[in-house]
Amino acid sequence: MKKQFSQEIEIPSGIEIKKEGKKVIVKGPEGESSKEFNFGKLKLENKDGKITIGYLNSTRNDKRMINTITAHIKNMIKGVNKKFEYKLKICASHFPINVEIKGNQALIKNFLGEKTPRICLLPKGIDIQINKEIITIKSVNKELAGQAAANFETTTRVKNRDRRVFQDGIFIISKDGEEI
Repeated sequence: MKKQFSQEIEIPSGIEIKKEGKKVIVKGPEGESSKEFNFGKLKLENKDGKITIGYLNSTRNDKRMINTITAHIKNMIKGVNKKFEYKLKICASHFPINVEIKGNQALIKNFLGEKTPRICLLPKGIDIQINKEIITIKSVNKELAGQAAANFETTTRVKNRDRRVFQDGIFIISKDGEEI
């Protein structure tokens, strides 16, 4: 059954949103974020400080697409207002772990006493700070910040050992201000 369905997003002051073809660009005080969407037959209108995403004859799949695009644009607005922040903790019970940032790589040295450092690839567009045993990742893009945090966790995954005994690693302790 087809019905008219649309979502509205209010644009806070100091934020500018443009649509160029399939790409949506959001500019704000913290930086700029852009993402490509497959709008298909959906219409995106920017009027009077509000963005309207919708279609006159929406099916269930169109409604899903509208809600997804709305969520992404809200995250982009939130990111350019205040950067997304992930915190990770370095936990070491057997050997002290050293983390060193070189370009777009993080070298994790002395993990479980290994001679060769483990290499963690980091996406471009993130800020990383290391304070003793806390790693802070900040980014305008939520997906990049989350991917960088996940890369640290997967790089320090313990294999071929008992996880109850070898509890070393780098673990996420907060996602965008929410404690885990």
